[in-house]
Amino acid sequence: MATPKLDIELDDAYQAFLADRRRQILDRVSAACSRAGRDASEVLALAVSKTVEPEACLLAWRAGWRAFAENRPQELSRKLEFAATEPEMAEARFDAIGNLQKNKINQVIGRVALLHSISSSELACAVSKRCCAHGIVQPVLLEVNVSGEQSKSGFSPAEAREAVEALAALPGIRLEGIMTMAPRADADAARRTFSGARELACELRARTGLPLPTLSCGMSDDFAIAVEEGSTLVRLGRVTFDPAYELL
Repeated sequence: MATPKLDIELDDAYQAFLADRRRQILDRVSAACSRAGRDASEVLALAVSKTVEPEACLLAWRAGWRAFAENRPQELSRKLEFAATEPEMAEARFDAIGNLQKNKINQVIGRVALLHSISSSELACAVSKRCCAHGIVQPVLLEVNVSGEQSKSGFSPAEAREAVEALAALPGIRLEGIMTMAPRADADAARRTFSGARELACELRARTGLPLPTLSCGMSDDFAIAVEEGSTLVRLGRVTFDPAYELL
């Protein structure tokens, strides 16, 4: 089922909202970095555009956003095709963040800056095979279920430790780090999840000798906590695009 689109007017007022909300978000990222003794330049904010039409991405671009993300290959294609018709968006970055079915791999590889959701060794091998067939090297993240919630997909931390060296050796993909999601509406659990992801990333660096620079965690409700715990990439949908979302 496609994600319902926001009912918004794509006008000058909405573009002004996008610019103001972006400033608020970056202020909160900067404040979280200060609390953690980090530099705000270490954190990239992705505008997750799954709930808006392609034209809203253009307004977001004009409001200062440069990196976007989609969770469905069909919608990713629609946004990429639109961006290709807008010369000012020629340098726009798009990532793929949702669960990836094997029959959709060809719609994603080579088209995104980063694939966030390698959730199993089987999927990693399938992506590797397709990338090799197309002469592509695709940067990827391992999706790790740090919180242990049954509703979430991905490697368990133990599985990630066991598999990471073999996955890092696969041709056609370049392992860049890990991605995780925290339980909703529980700040303490979110902090434990994000700190656990940071610690796991350190372990995987030691096992592989790779820099694994990307820690993708933090969304609209918990991105400040994620930044405090070491996230280098936050995925922001509702907080970016929905005027009804209250940024507390």
